[in-house]
Amino acid sequence: MTSDLWWKNAVVYCLDIETFADGNGDGIGDFRGAIQRIDHLDRMGVTCIWLMPFFPTPDKDDGYDITDFYNVDPRLGTLGDFVEFMRVARDRGIRVIADLVVNHTSDRHPWFKEARSSRDSRYRDWYIWSDKPEPDDPKGIVFPDKEDSLWEYDEKTEQYYYHRFYRFQPDLNTANPEVQDEISRILGFWMELGLSGFRMDAVPFLVEQVTDSGDLPDPHEFFACLRAFLSRRDGSAILLGEVNLPYDDLVRYFGNDLGDEITMCFDFITMQRTYLSLARNDAGPLAAALRERPKAPKDSQWATFVRNHDELTLDKLNDAEREEVFAAFGPDKDMQLFGRGLRRRLPTMLGGDLERIKMVYSLLFSLPGTPVLFYGEEIGMGENLELEGRQAVRTPMQWTPHRNGGFSDADPSKVQIPMPTGEYGPEKVNVSAQERDPDSLLSWITRLIRHYRDCPEFAWGEYTVLDAGVDAVFAHRADCDGETVVAVHNLAETEVEVEITLDGLDSSKVLTDLLVDGTVEISDSGRARFPMGGYGCRWFRASTPETAPADSADVS
Repeated sequence: MTSDLWWKNAVVYCLDIETFADGNGDGIGDFRGAIQRIDHLDRMGVTCIWLMPFFPTPDKDDGYDITDFYNVDPRLGTLGDFVEFMRVARDRGIRVIADLVVNHTSDRHPWFKEARSSRDSRYRDWYIWSDKPEPDDPKGIVFPDKEDSLWEYDEKTEQYYYHRFYRFQPDLNTANPEVQDEISRILGFWMELGLSGFRMDAVPFLVEQVTDSGDLPDPHEFFACLRAFLSRRDGSAILLGEVNLPYDDLVRYFGNDLGDEITMCFDFITMQRTYLSLARNDAGPLAAALRERPKAPKDSQWATFVRNHDELTLDKLNDAEREEVFAAFGPDKDMQLFGRGLRRRLPTMLGGDLERIKMVYSLLFSLPGTPVLFYGEEIGMGENLELEGRQAVRTPMQWTPHRNGGFSDADPSKVQIPMPTGEYGPEKVNVSAQERDPDSLLSWITRLIRHYRDCPEFAWGEYTVLDAGVDAVFAHRADCDGETVVAVHNLAETEVEVEITLDGLDSSKVLTDLLVDGTVEISDSGRARFPMGGYGCRWFRASTPETAPADSADVS
């Protein structure tokens, strides 16, 4: 069961081929470079690679403006290079999923070029047109710094086309059965080349009512059909959905109790509440989020994350809460984006405090769900605020302290995306140095992944948020098949004494720390008391004294 539902306790690693590794020395990352770096992910314990868009593109939106869904951008390699990448990943036991960006195309896509050539074009109904722009909801404009409307006038055909994102990204008309069939062909094509699923971009916008015609299909019927197609081709393939909605609306995208739509959904609310808890040194907001979070269907899963490739959105916090997080982690306007999020990475937000950073990743890997890492998180990369918008966190991977951070052998003038400098530049933050340092963030995350994989209860079990008796401490337990693990995290820098009550456990069991040496006794009434250092984190397994894991001192 655990192998069939591999996504339940996978470790997902998101990377952008363009910024990961340059294999031919032209200053741009490519599949050949990524092939040479897969062993880094294998050593960490990554079980699934998520590829950001690698399709042909004018690259006006970092590859999300696509001109051909059936090929590889020539800058990044060929279909042959892609197949070789898939083969090497499979050889290491790593699955691969890729972005499915079918909400829109580039305005340079042949479909749209043909669609705007005439109102009688065979591709006309593949897009959404109107004689006059429908009223705009300002909240619906995704990029308010660049766009002021969702409609763009086309002079040749004298109609407006709809674009939820940038004006150069016209939305596809997913009500059209021909478009639905084409989306299935795209899935089928890449699955034949080895993909184990897709991360679906902007799920709530994929099927939406934008005109008064009322002819759009039920979005959940559309996603159920898409999932059914996926399952017929490969029963173990998944859809990972970007569904940033309130919980009551979001669970419908799982397929409610049936779980026949999106396999995994990102938990944006828990992520945002985590940052609020970090800003306050108070576990309350995080605990409340997990208590409110609905249970995913039996074969579905929540995806947890610290940040992703976009802005770190805080849109589900109220205005006062958002200002708290801004004040703590991004007080300068240049660190913020769209008035709703941050364009920074975790280490810079936490002032480089390694113990606090390690605690946050310990929290990530113990939260109920499947953890997703963004490339560079494992070494604590920073951002480059000199770059525009979301590009600040999409800088090249830092492999060595040498020229171009080991990303490319090209002349530095050919590397199009500049890296951070100073304390977060490759001279100070790189894979090569951290591989040799047992106390590095890379060593810590590698260790966390190993223990996470040894604790399927975190991903598979029923979880309970515990009262630790201290505001700054977040504690929860996970139970599965008679086994119990407990995770406790101190969000503050001061040492505290923690007491938790574990219903169903008594003095016949002990808590053995999986991250450090130490065993904690449980009283007859199920209570356990122990100290927690500032930004401390402890993972416990409940077991009998005879079967408890050994301390390292006992072995030596």
